[in-house]
Formats: sequence, structure tokens, C-alpha cells
Amino acid sequence: MFSHIMIGANDIDAAKTFYDATLAVVGAKPGVIDPKGRLVYQHNGAIFIITKPIDGNPACGANGGTIGFAMTAEQAQAWWEAGVANGGTACEDPPGPREGSPYYLAYLRDPSGNKLCGLCVIG
Repeated sequence: MFSHIMIGANDIDAAKTFYDATLAVVGAKPGVIDPKGRLVYQHNGAIFIITKPIDGNPACGANGGTIGFAMTAEQAQAWWEAGVANGGTACEDPPGPREGSPYYLAYLRDPSGNKLCGLCVIG
């Protein structure tokens, strides 16, 4: 359904440090900065782009929005640890299975406040 996801960042270098570390956990190569200064990741047919907002206003995380990345439970834990070690902030409950659901979830906010989730279906 989706061709790509693009989010805003105020500091592309901080975003690159964070996303290079977290997305490496699922096998993605380091991001490439394109001629327009956007940070681009391509992995398994998906494209993920981080950019400074074109309207000149500061980037901010979507209130109520979450971007989910599919991975194994082990990858979700390693992804969360890499994120916290590289400028991300833990949010929600600690990584782990969620009672009453078939999911293992790990939540982070990136350096610009975007909410992310590492998700594994375990049941």
C-alpha cells in the first residue's frame, strides 16, 4: 500500500546517527543524503526518508502518530537498545510482549520526537 514514509527532523546528522544504528539491526544499510539534503534509507523494497521541513518551521513528532517497523522480538530489543544509545528516548512501557495481545513491542522517540515502534507478532 505504501511507497514510502517521510518524516521531519531538525538535525539530519543526529537523525543519521540514530537511524543508521537502529535500522542496522534489521539489516538496512546506512542512509544516504541526497542532493536536496534528505536522508534516505532503502531496505526490502521500502523507502524511509528523513528531511528538514520544506516550510522552514521546526520538525515535530506527530501527535498520536507512530511509525512501526516489522522485526523479530530479538531485533526489537536490540533496536530499542541501539536507539537509546544513539540519541533516542524510551517511551511507553519497556520492550516486551504485551498482555492480551500477540505482539512484542518496543517504543522509542527519535531525536526529533517522532514516535517509533519495533513490532513482532509472537502469537
